[in-house]
Amino acid sequence: MSEDQKQKLESQLWGIANLLRGKISADDYRDYILGFIFYKYLSEKQYLYANELLKSEGIEDYASLTEPDLLEAIKEESLLKLGYFLQPQELFSAMAAKGNTDYEDPDKVEGNGSNYILDDLQAVLNHIEQSTMGTESEDDFNALFEDLDLNSTKIGRTPNARNEIIVQILNRLNQIDFKLEDIHSDVLGDAYEYLIAKFAAGAGKSAGEFYTPQQVSKILAKIVTTGKSKLKSVYDPTCGSGSLLLRVAKEATVSEYYGQELNRTTYNLARMNMILHDVHFSDFDIRHEDTLENPQHKNERFEAIVANPPFSAHWKSDANPLNATDERFSQYGKLAPKTKADYAFVQHMLYHLADNGIMACVLPHGVLFRGAAEGIIRQYLIKELNYLDAVIGLPANIFYGTSIPTCVLVLSKCRKSDDNIVFIDASGEDHFVKEKNQNALRDQDVELIVDTYQNRKTIDKFSYVASLAEIAENDYNLNIPRYVDTFEEEEPVDIDAVMKEIKSLEAKRAELDQEIAGYFKELGLNF
Repeated sequence: MSEDQKQKLESQLWGIANLLRGKISADDYRDYILGFIFYKYLSEKQYLYANELLKSEGIEDYASLTEPDLLEAIKEESLLKLGYFLQPQELFSAMAAKGNTDYEDPDKVEGNGSNYILDDLQAVLNHIEQSTMGTESEDDFNALFEDLDLNSTKIGRTPNARNEIIVQILNRLNQIDFKLEDIHSDVLGDAYEYLIAKFAAGAGKSAGEFYTPQQVSKILAKIVTTGKSKLKSVYDPTCGSGSLLLRVAKEATVSEYYGQELNRTTYNLARMNMILHDVHFSDFDIRHEDTLENPQHKNERFEAIVANPPFSAHWKSDANPLNATDERFSQYGKLAPKTKADYAFVQHMLYHLADNGIMACVLPHGVLFRGAAEGIIRQYLIKELNYLDAVIGLPANIFYGTSIPTCVLVLSKCRKSDDNIVFIDASGEDHFVKEKNQNALRDQDVELIVDTYQNRKTIDKFSYVASLAEIAENDYNLNIPRYVDTFEEEEPVDIDAVMKEIKSLEAKRAELDQEIAGYFKELGLNF
C-alpha cells in the first residue's frame, strides 16, 4: 500500500468519526469508532482464515457456509490460530447488511431507515468474547468490548435513534477495504494508531493518560534497542494504549510484550492495539491493575522497559506499611513522597529490568533536582547503584494535556561507560517545530538525540558527558543547565557609537524644537 493509499485509509476512518463528533465527547466516540474498527478487523481475519481452510473442500466463501461439521472444524482451528471464532452470520459485513434496509442499492447505502440490529449486534460482540472461554486467549478477549455501550443515551435518546447511528457507522466502515490479505498488517495497525493520536489531540487533558507522541516513543524505542536487533521481552508498567510497546517492535524483533494499565478503557485499547498489529495472543500479556499497589508481573524480568508514567501521580507511599519492606522500594532508604510517585515508578521498573536490559522513561523535570526523599533516592541510584546512563531534556509542550517540561531518564544495570552520564538538552528552539498549539520533534531532532546518546558525544550547547565526580560535586543535582551550557552571549555593545547616535538625535530634537517655536511665534502664541 502506497503512502497515498495509507493516508486515504486514515482519512476514511477519521471521516467516520464525523458521524458522532459534536454529539458526544471525543473520549466517548473514540470508544465506538475504535471498537467497531476492531470488530471489522476480527471479522475480516476470520473470513480470510476460514476461506484458506476451506480451499481443500472446494468452498470459496465462508460467508455462505452452513455445514455444521465444517463450521465446528473451523471453530477449532480458529481458536488456536486467531484466539476467537465468528460464525458466518456474525461477520461484520453480514451485520452491516442486516441493519441497512437499502443495502442492495448503492445509492441509498446510508438509507432513510434501518433494520433494528442492536440486540443482535450486542449478541455478536458477546459471542466473540464467549468463544474464547476456556481457551488460552480468554484473558486477552475478556470484556474487550465493554466500552462499546450500544444502549448509551449519549449516541441517541431512543433505541431507534441509537440503531440509526450505529448502522450508519457499520455501513461506512463496510465500504472500506482493509486489504488484510494484500498488505502488511501494520498498515491497519498504523491507521489505528493514527486515530488514537487524533483522538488524543482532541481529548484535552485526559489524553495524556493513554497516548505518548510518536516521536517521543521513537526516542525511547531506539534507545532501549541500542546494539540489539532482537529482544526477548519488552515491558511498559503504565502501558496506556500500548503504543510504546509496539513502537519498540519497529526497531527490533520482539518475542514477548508485557504491560499493565490502571484505566480500564485504556487497558482495552491496548489489547485491541496488540491484536490489530498482528501480535499473537500468546505473545502479549497486558494486565489491568494499579502497578505500584498491585504489580501483575512480580517474577518477570524484562530486556527492555519503556514508560511514560503519569506525572507526579499520588500513591500510598508510607501510608501502606508494606511498601517499606517491598523489594522494589526498600533498599533506597526512603519512599517516594505521597504526592509524587515518579521515583516509585522508576524503582518499580528497575526492579523488573534484566541485567542485560535498558530502560527509558519520560518524567517531569522535577525528578532531576527535587530534594528530600527524592534527593536521597536519586543519590542512591547514582552513587550506590550507578544505574543512571543518560538524562535527556525534551522541549516543553510536546505532550497532549500538559505543557510542563519533561525529560527522559535512561538506566541500565550493566553500563558500558560506567564512569560518566550523558546530559542532552533538546529543549532549544532549534530542536523542535511548532505545530498548532503543540511543539513537535522532527525526525532529525530524534536522530540527533539518539546518536548523541549512543555515541556519548559532547556537543556545544546541546550535550555534555559528565563524570560521576562532577555530578557528586553538584550534590547529585541533575538539573541539565548545570552540565549543558546553552547561554548565548549577546553581541558586544559599541558604547562610542551609541553615544554618537544619542548626541545626533539630541541635536535633531533641538533643531525641531527651535523650528516649532518659530511657528508658534508667527501665530502669536507664547508657551
